[in-house]
Amino acid sequence: MSRSRAAAGPTRRGVLAGGAVAGLLAALGSEVLAPRLAFAAGGTPYSGDTLVVLSLRGGFDGLSAVAPVGDPDLARLRPTIAVPAGLGLRLDATFAMHPALTGLKALYDAGSLAVVHATGLAVPNRSHFEAMAQVEAATPGSPLRTGWLDRVLSLHDASGPFGAVQVGGGGLPWSLLGDYPELGVGSVDDFGLDGVDTEDLPAWSTFLRTAFAHSDARLAASAGTALGALATTAAMREAGYTPSNGADYPDSDLGRQLRDVARLVRADVGLRVATIDYGDWDMHSGLGRPDGGWMRDHLRELDDAVSAFATDLGTDLGRVTLVTISEFGRRAEENENAGVDHGWGNAMFVLGGHVNGGRVFGTWPGLRDVDLTDGDLTVTTDYRAVLADVLRSRAGASAGEVATVFPGWTGSTLGITSAA
Repeated sequence: MSRSRAAAGPTRRGVLAGGAVAGLLAALGSEVLAPRLAFAAGGTPYSGDTLVVLSLRGGFDGLSAVAPVGDPDLARLRPTIAVPAGLGLRLDATFAMHPALTGLKALYDAGSLAVVHATGLAVPNRSHFEAMAQVEAATPGSPLRTGWLDRVLSLHDASGPFGAVQVGGGGLPWSLLGDYPELGVGSVDDFGLDGVDTEDLPAWSTFLRTAFAHSDARLAASAGTALGALATTAAMREAGYTPSNGADYPDSDLGRQLRDVARLVRADVGLRVATIDYGDWDMHSGLGRPDGGWMRDHLRELDDAVSAFATDLGTDLGRVTLVTISEFGRRAEENENAGVDHGWGNAMFVLGGHVNGGRVFGTWPGLRDVDLTDGDLTVTTDYRAVLADVLRSRAGASAGEVATVFPGWTGSTLGITSAA
């Protein structure tokens, strides 16, 4: 966005003419690819991990990422695209990571990364929009229309504007929809008022706070959140950022987004939740063989970015838990276009300093025709069990609070994470 000096100081007439008072969020969001901030007021102070939710939108193929190479039916169902046992990065007798995931394999071996396989919604839904809405609302059979992360935020006082941040494009996720103020920010470095330099920001902030003071309460709260964040990001921008421990982020949207999350974590701005969208997993055709092609290249970009994130955080990974999630998995059998159509069961990754890593959690249902559900990998672990595990152990949520976040869910946690 343009950061040229404003031609004159803020006046009510000038700002109204420019539309800033009528749309502060729009002014902030002219470069916003859709990240959002939200904070909760009230409750007890939060002292848990920063929860990073990485949404693999488009339908992630867990059977490629963490291939059941020990299941004899994999090669039968996927004769041209299956990861062969000799090429995969072995995790145990049943599973091997895709050969593109060398960094995640190293984290797995170090005990910082766990896999949960055959996860998903309780009932199959193969519509991108409907399935992701269900995943992010997490309220089957409930009249609630908020997102599960919005309900997480309500459990504690986030103590400032950086309670929850969506970094990068994709729009505000359903998981953050609720009653709390939200604003957009493309990145730490791009977050600012159009046409306002850092040295002019205090005067504009004072003016805009006054201008919004007697507006609609929600608009005033959103403006206050935005203005509260502006000063912090301006200081961070002036200071610059150098990743730690030799971390080398890929020059990609995901690399830049995870770099910004690490930056916010290390700056101690009170970040509780960060959400990132990483799409383009809808590989109906041309998925590619394990040694090249669309899936290999996309997994490699994921691997490079997440590995750099963990390296950059270093010991700070001990106060961060990252979870991957997708709306559904892919069908067990490849189609005639060497791709895979919408399916059900999937794989999730959990990364963090207090993850009981080096293990594949969940019950493997098998790939025999009789074990599949209408041609899909059967779900044996509700995805909410994975999230509830993190909330209980790493976010300080009680059993009752987990029931508030996930109404109607009565499952048990898996021991994926530890409280200490």
